[in-house]
Amino acid sequence: MATMLKIKVNEQVRTVSSAPDTPLLYVLTDELNLQGPRFGCGLGQCGSCSVLVNGVETRSCMTKVSAVVGKSVTTLEGLPAWYAAQKKITNAPALHPVQQAMIDEQAVQCGYCFNGMIIKASELLSKTPQPTESQIRSAMNGHLCRCGTYPRVLKAIQRASLVMKAVAK
Repeated sequence: MATMLKIKVNEQVRTVSSAPDTPLLYVLTDELNLQGPRFGCGLGQCGSCSVLVNGVETRSCMTKVSAVVGKSVTTLEGLPAWYAAQKKITNAPALHPVQQAMIDEQAVQCGYCFNGMIIKASELLSKTPQPTESQIRSAMNGHLCRCGTYPRVLKAIQRASLVMKAVAK
């Protein structure tokens, strides 16, 4: 049975009409028309559906919409503003540094997995600004890419880390 729920998505409080046990992914894509999170496996194993919930990567295909009431959800579309808020930058950039680095390193092929890759990398760099290669590999474990662009993803995360370090100065 549908219920009116208020959830905060990309810094906006939105009212949605969904059953409390509806997967957050379906609410984000079907009701709020967001295109960042993607349905991949439906089992929380591939990472395509990832979002940040209070700054922590969360698989939205396995998270009930009722579980995010009172929390802050950030999708791919909201990452630039999330980054600006973290860095106390007045005007949000057009893209989060990880998004820009993925473009610069030509890491995206089919693009299906990149929502999750970017979400996870953004979370990692918010907690570990200068991660080692080992830390990056460990953090990205569980994000599946059928195209096999993992080496470019690694370079993109390292590039974003350097860009973010320069902004911090």
